[in-house]
Amino acid sequence: MKKYSQMTEAELRTEVGQLKEKARKAEQLGILNEFAVYERKAILASSFLLNPDDFEVGGIYRIEGDPGTFFKIDYLKGVYAWGYRLGGNTREEAIPIAMLTPPEEMY
Repeated sequence: MKKYSQMTEAELRTEVGQLKEKARKAEQLGILNEFAVYERKAILASSFLLNPDDFEVGGIYRIEGDPGTFFKIDYLKGVYAWGYRLGGNTREEAIPIAMLTPPEEMY
C-alpha cells in the first residue's frame, strides 16, 4: 500500500472513488463509525489532489460539512491547514485542505 503522498493523480482519484463507495456501503448498512473513517480517508486523499499554495496564510475559508463555520489559516503543513475556527473555540486545530472552501465559492 502506497502512501497518499507517493500516489499519482490517477491513483489518488481511484482511491478517492473506492473510499467513497466503501463509505456509501457502510452508511447503507448503518455502520456509522466505518462510514466516518472512509469519509475522512477520502477527504485526506482528496487533499493530495490540491495545491497547498492555492490556500493563503491568513485567509478565511468555510469548512465543508459545517455550515456557517469559518476557519482562519495560520500556517500550512503539507496538506493540512492549521488555524482556528472563527467565533468559536480558540484552540488551534488542523484541517485537511480539501475541507476548506473560499467563502465566495459557497454562494
